[in-house]
Amino acid sequence: MLEISINKVAQVVLMSRELSRAEGELRAFIERLSDEEQVSLVALMWIGRGSFEPEELAEAIQTAAEEATTPTADYLLGTPHLSDHLENGLDALGMSATDEEDDLIRGG
Repeated sequence: MLEISINKVAQVVLMSRELSRAEGELRAFIERLSDEEQVSLVALMWIGRGSFEPEELAEAIQTAAEEATTPTADYLLGTPHLSDHLENGLDALGMSATDEEDDLIRGG
């Protein structure tokens, strides 16, 4: 089970789309997440890019925790198509951040 709220994933998705102007904000946001939230975010991204299947979520989370040698913000910010991978990961798990993204864009 993911240890990060869909709202937080939506915030990362939106900031990663605006990386040229929001990199510092995104980095700080990721660094403020708990270790469990950071691990879940990495696992979600891996599922979204096809490194793990949705039914392998527990394994992806365990692997992300065991292989966390680079700061999570550095790792994720260095990942091409981060926002797409996160959205694809949510989709694969039967979730969506669309409503949360819309609320954040509207300032809700």
